Amino acid sequence: MKTGIFVGSFDPFTIGHDSIVRRALPLFERIVIGVGVNERKKYMLDTEERTGRIAKLYADEPKIVVKAYGDLTTDFARREGVEYIIKGVRSVKDFEYEREQADINRRLSGVETILFYAEPQLESISSSVVRELKHFGRDVTEFLPKGY
Repeated sequence: MKTGIFVGSFDPFTIGHDSIVRRALPLFERIVIGVGVNERKKYMLDTEERTGRIAKLYADEPKIVVKAYGDLTTDFARREGVEYIIKGVRSVKDFEYEREQADINRRLSGVETILFYAEPQLESISSSVVRELKHFGRDVTEFLPKGY
């Protein structure tokens, strides 16, 4: 079964993330959305809320599974029997970072990374921007998937 993982903190999961998942879906028999947990990081939403909201979003899509993980992405990939890591890229800065990560992940585990470029209208949307807007009391629903 061709399986990919789409990993991130997803705090929160944005329409940009949703775009990547929906565009990757035809390429895989199974996609595991891995919600990263880093004990050193402060999150707006706790792990259960992040995983629960994403699982609800894809409740009608049997090819998608949502799981939290707190170790290396390559270890998570190995447990899930994953062949590919799915990543989104919005800018040259993102590309350089993801290229380095892909090299390290391939060296550690042999897992390949597939990059999806952000749709032009979604390039400026990030979880950190959404958190910042929310912090200042702005309505962020236009940046979140319907049903999230």
